[in-house]
Amino acid sequence: GNLEWLDKNKSSFLVLWRRPEEWGRLIYQWVVKNGLTNSVFTLYELTSGDDTENEEFHGLDESMLLRALQALQQEHKAEIITLDDGRGVKFF
Repeated sequence: GNLEWLDKNKSSFLVLWRRPEEWGRLIYQWVVKNGLTNSVFTLYELTSGDDTENEEFHGLDESMLLRALQALQQEHKAEIITLDDGRGVKFF
């Protein structure tokens, strides 16, 4: 379940350390643990900010971060938003 094909011919694939839903769960646990619900973050702050330095998702690839946040969005725990300088996320 941690292999994802990147093309229809199945000639290249991505091995996932964690599935997007698992990354989303870790991120949301951090948000709740730190009392940050109803807060807005840039994607940069989540993966590269000082506050997440000791978290497993620190340094996570942006494409995987977006997939994790989309999973949270489907669960109504977050909303991906467009900011002046890029994208961000609001947690509920």
